[in-house]
Amino acid sequence: MSLTELIEGVESHEKTLQVFNADPDTVDTLRAQFGDRNLTVRGEETPSGEPSAFVVLSKDGEFVTGVSVGEVLPEDREADPGFEADSYRPILDHLDETLFTSYDTEQMISASREIEDRAWRLGKGELHAGFQKLSILEPQMDVYQRLAEKDGLDVHAYAAPDQDVPTHDTDMTIHVERADEIRDSWFVVYDGAGVDVNKCALLAEEREPRAFYGFWTYDPDTVDWLVDYLQTSYGLVEQ
Repeated sequence: MSLTELIEGVESHEKTLQVFNADPDTVDTLRAQFGDRNLTVRGEETPSGEPSAFVVLSKDGEFVTGVSVGEVLPEDREADPGFEADSYRPILDHLDETLFTSYDTEQMISASREIEDRAWRLGKGELHAGFQKLSILEPQMDVYQRLAEKDGLDVHAYAAPDQDVPTHDTDMTIHVERADEIRDSWFVVYDGAGVDVNKCALLAEEREPRAFYGFWTYDPDTVDWLVDYLQTSYGLVEQ
């Protein structure tokens, strides 16, 4: 299975978000919030009207999770990952492995920062990031060299050659690959230093110019598969 096939597998599973006992404005807010996701949002009422304002996520008709509306409403806050000069707005949510559509570069950077931030804070394990091309990696070198300065964190970057490999003075490993999926894919995968609850990943492909389709996941099996796939498919070809 390739990276593209993994995305297609997620895309093929329909998810529904049922919003129970909430006012129409709240349902509309959630529908707008997830308008760029492969997700159907429906307003529902229980016979008793209780409990108030909760949502149920189902996949292919099977229950996945239930949370209060407050846990999935957009948050009006900023977060600073601690190694990036500019703050970013959190974008990842509880809807694990739900396809997103047409994310632009700014949204992808925000999602990536949240995973990079987790790796930074824990300071150990492996972080694998795909930048498509070396020219896209180069402006991110300051961030990734600071990540690589963490003694226990093993940092790997993947990119297709369109210029010289950026210079660096850390143990960061740059994999220069000519595979189409490396050129077309944006990914950030953190193995959580072997702790399942810390594992997370973002995977997307560029289907239209600078418009990305993909998903994020906190599922440890999916993260383990991605780490193993990258390790076995791409050797150390730093140049």
